[in-house]
Amino acid sequence: MIRMRFSLFGVLLAGLAMFASLAHAARDDIGGSFDLVDQDGKRVTDKALQGKPVLLYFGFTTCPDICPLDLAKMASIARKIDQAFGIAVTPVFVSIDPERDTPAKLKTYVHYFGKDFVGLTGSAQQIADIGDKYHVYYKKVPYGADGNYMMAHSTMMFLLDADGGYLAHYGRALTDADIATRAIATLRTQGTALTVAHTN
Repeated sequence: MIRMRFSLFGVLLAGLAMFASLAHAARDDIGGSFDLVDQDGKRVTDKALQGKPVLLYFGFTTCPDICPLDLAKMASIARKIDQAFGIAVTPVFVSIDPERDTPAKLKTYVHYFGKDFVGLTGSAQQIADIGDKYHVYYKKVPYGADGNYMMAHSTMMFLLDADGGYLAHYGRALTDADIATRAIATLRTQGTALTVAHTN
């Protein structure tokens, strides 16, 4: 019975990996180079994040509920992948509100979700550029007086390989366990991913 369960689990992972591999091949228009600034005020390009798989999410620090929930989910997913296969995944949060999200503000914000989180911001044009490359929707929505506004935005989470290439994306309807299972299956197809050094 135990062997059968492991066999079925292996078949499930293989099936998910095949689906993810096909999806990757069909969506090579997602992702690309970028040049931004992290929470420490340092320049970060896409090449600087290479070496480990990445979970990538777009949002803003004054988001009242969705972003905090999704970033907490992303932290949980990264832990599950690490615990299951010893693959260290870098969680990356890109602000779509560069007007307000300074590096200092990002540093305080991402610290709540984990010491391994990377927060990125930049000029309005730099954010528009990376947003276009990941097909991310966002829009400033004014409310009240005194120039107050919220940000409407899409909420996809992206999985990138250790070379920064797009592998998959996940919607909010999936649980952290669902996404972790799918991400593990996808990373299993990447021979180099399993050799990524484990870091704490």
